[in-house]
Amino acid sequence: MSDIAQLTSDVVQGSSIGPLMFLIYVNELIDILEQYGVKVKMFADDATMYLRITDDADVARLQQAVDVLVNWADLWQLTISVNKCCLLNIGKLMCNASINIKGAALPAVEHTRDLGVEMSSDLSPATHAGDIVAKGHKRVNLIHQAFISRDVNTLLHAYLVYVRPLLQNGLIIWSPYTVKDITAIESVQRRFTKRLPGCNTLCYRDRLHRLNIPSLELRCLHTDLIWCYKIVFNMVDLRFEEFFKWSPSCGIGELQSTMSSSTDY
Repeated sequence: MSDIAQLTSDVVQGSSIGPLMFLIYVNELIDILEQYGVKVKMFADDATMYLRITDDADVARLQQAVDVLVNWADLWQLTISVNKCCLLNIGKLMCNASINIKGAALPAVEHTRDLGVEMSSDLSPATHAGDIVAKGHKRVNLIHQAFISRDVNTLLHAYLVYVRPLLQNGLIIWSPYTVKDITAIESVQRRFTKRLPGCNTLCYRDRLHRLNIPSLELRCLHTDLIWCYKIVFNMVDLRFEEFFKWSPSCGIGELQSTMSSSTDY
């Protein structure tokens, strides 16, 4: 139990209106930073700033934006976790920019975790895939060790709750495209189903059929197709032109008819 302290500002943790109040509190920060030509993406109390660096002037502008962030945080009594901040260069050309917060130089890293997804300098999902595969195998082993019951439905339910969401969290962002990564991720489910009672003699496809679950690769394909549909028909805040280009042989009416038929199926 902590001692009673008088607070100058507060948002009750766990309240229904708390998240909305916090968003109102920090929302102006986006507009302030964008005045310096820096793009800002925020989720709760996490903020990511990015800028295309072409010369020293861009580096100075980024440092200026960071200084504004520090001053804003000091003004509104918010603490910046400097030990969680870093620089990530994305692209083939490495930038030797030196950015600091209150005199502490930010480390330049090859990869960093952003909202649960491991982002690397080459935007390859291999680092993230390797990380979640290792964690997935550990959780699978814990499930087989922790449950005395060998009931297949119980073990399968534990896998669907504790393992599969880990393997597919934020899938739209880091969707694997190499055979190596796809095979590595699938190996977690393959290994789990192999150890279930009565399934060790069946091939992987038969095990999935008996358990009535799809492969992770198929679930990934479904997710990609659903998001493709949403982008094409403006159901999400993403520009169609940045991802796709209409084929001269296919009109929008024909595509809508095809999509409708697929949805009905």
